[in-house]
Amino acid sequence: MTALVVMTTLPDSPSAVKLAEILLDAHAAACVHILPAGQSVYRWKGQVEHATECTLLIKSTEAVYPLMERVILENHPYDLPEIIALPAVRGLEGYLGWIASETA
Repeated sequence: MTALVVMTTLPDSPSAVKLAEILLDAHAAACVHILPAGQSVYRWKGQVEHATECTLLIKSTEAVYPLMERVILENHPYDLPEIIALPAVRGLEGYLGWIASETA
């Protein structure tokens, strides 16, 4: 089992909480940590943009990544949402086991 930490951003706290709950209900995530709003600066369609966004840190597994990606795409307000998956190369064995059991 490969655990993942997946990042995405949303425009506000209510949409972040809603997506987190949808991911949990679908068993696409074991836990979603929502960071408070921060400032994003990025280039989009040739322009430098500024936005306030909440960052979600989604704990999941490689096995359910396709489901998680689909759920995010179906429920995300952005045309092109950030979805970046990072493998958890190490972690507390019990916690990693819990992630696996919650996403099975």
